[in-house]
Amino acid sequence: MEPRSWPEPAREVARAVRAKYRGREVPLPVAVRDRLGELFADAEFAGAFGARGPRGWSPGRLALVTVFQMAENLTDRQAAEAVRDKLSWAYALGLGLEDPGFDFSVLSQFRTRVAGHHLEEKVLDLLLAALTEQGLLGAGGKQRTDSTSVVAAVRDLNRLELAGESVRALVEALSAAAPDWLAQVVDVAGWSRRYGRRIDSWKMPASKTKQDALALDYARDGFALLGALYAPGQPGWLRELPAAQVLRTVLLQNYTRTTARSGREWSSGGRRPTRAVTDSRPPVSA
Repeated sequence: MEPRSWPEPAREVARAVRAKYRGREVPLPVAVRDRLGELFADAEFAGAFGARGPRGWSPGRLALVTVFQMAENLTDRQAAEAVRDKLSWAYALGLGLEDPGFDFSVLSQFRTRVAGHHLEEKVLDLLLAALTEQGLLGAGGKQRTDSTSVVAAVRDLNRLELAGESVRALVEALSAAAPDWLAQVVDVAGWSRRYGRRIDSWKMPASKTKQDALALDYARDGFALLGALYAPGQPGWLRELPAAQVLRTVLLQNYTRTTARSGREWSSGGRRPTRAVTDSRPPVSA
């Protein structure tokens, strides 16, 4: 990574933004670029990146993408798509209309590098300093500087997307491989409404309560589907579908399942991403 100054907003992008928002309040990314300029310099993150190898995407601009991602409650896929198709984001990042952006996995790699080099606080420290300098934030008071909460929130959204997409992928695979079997196991119309579109094609709920509820819905559906696949007398080749193996792995890695007579459900607190699903049925032998 070679630290470089951010380019100015592309002329064609700037003209389009000014035309669209003439006389109206501009979106947050445009306001951030206009007021704060090059908010996160690449040099601030140089210690987390090597000087050799393929050229990487600007870490300073990836930090800004992460802030916008948190502000708009987006998964990595949705944030990477916003870089490609939102004029306001292109303006803030100094990208031209033809810039292809980056693969969504770059965001996860960026967070891993930042965390691995203990730079989690760097983003928020720079942001607070810039806001104070502009007179947008009072100096001397207590400010919440827990950047790990931003990273954790983005991580949870991506885990939620992974769980839902894993269930959807298996439903699609079973629809193609064994539609009659699937129709006997699930309410096809109801499941089609939940899993007819890719999970990243709609915005995730903003509240933690609704996110937890959705995560448990995905878990219930996933465990029910695997339970049907592994039930006695079912065709063995169905459980060998790659999508079934992926779902099984995702559930094992992200959920724990317990049994209780009350049938109540709860999700674990703290920093651990694992959620617990409690019901009165015996656990799936997956």
